[in-house]
Amino acid sequence: MLSKKCKYAIHALVYLAERYQKGPIHIQEIAEKQRIPKKFLEAILLELRNAKILHSKKGKGGGYYLYRRPEDVNLIEIIRLMDGAIAMLPCVSLNYYEPCEECIDEKTCGIRNAFISVRDETLKVLKNSNLAQIVADQKK
Repeated sequence: MLSKKCKYAIHALVYLAERYQKGPIHIQEIAEKQRIPKKFLEAILLELRNAKILHSKKGKGGGYYLYRRPEDVNLIEIIRLMDGAIAMLPCVSLNYYEPCEECIDEKTCGIRNAFISVRDETLKVLKNSNLAQIVADQKK
């Protein structure tokens, strides 16, 4: 399940993607329109800026805007940044691998094999889901 932090990050990014190339959007506007607590949003946007997904402008007319095109920001990147591992079991994670304590032999573990398939399909869907696609789907 996605954390609130990750859901808020996706909502904020979709809001910015809808306004792509229309100038910086003030954090207060994003918070109000997306119903995200402002203090929480500040931390999330800073993390997204540090990851070079967002850029910010200070001063009058300042705010946040996408650093990259909406089609170049996919869900897998956002989820990994906000929540870490995508795999449901640590023994099948590509980036956060850990052996399961209760597992006798990973090579013959039927549970692990099943969740490798779940991981692979999940990664495929998330890799192909980007901000531009989400914005387009919302307009339908």
